[in-house]
Amino acid sequence: MEETIKWGMPHFMVGGKNVVGLAAFKAHAVVVIHHEERTGEGMGALGKLTSLADLPPDEELIARLQARPEALAQPKPRRLPKPDLPGPPAFAAALDAVPAARAAFNAFAPSHRRAYVEWIADAKRAETQAKRIAQAVEWLAEGRKRNWKYENC
Repeated sequence: MEETIKWGMPHFMVGGKNVVGLAAFKAHAVVVIHHEERTGEGMGALGKLTSLADLPPDEELIARLQARPEALAQPKPRRLPKPDLPGPPAFAAALDAVPAARAAFNAFAPSHRRAYVEWIADAKRAETQAKRIAQAVEWLAEGRKRNWKYENC
């Protein structure tokens, strides 16, 4: 079982799947058992817990936590990374003409390279594509990612 924070609450996971989460508020606490239906008041399957007396007996709680579907014990299959998209030849030529832009483009993660290539390839008109290539080379020469405007919002 591994511990993580999800939705601002401590959660415990098995094989990459949520098993149980905990949350505390001013007047109550909750235990979220992810495979159980919500019953009563509160966000957890056990309802709002205002004292230790609200918890079920230890044996019942352990049984409820162990009653997980078999699929939960199996780890998620790893997805293969997406292959790099071939960019338009004009974009490759423009990158080669500005070494700083080419270096920045090559240093980016595949997802950031893909964002530039998709943006340029999605242009319907040749004029739009040429304009986007010029803009991309300018941004790349400055070391900026495609959506740099939204990074510090």
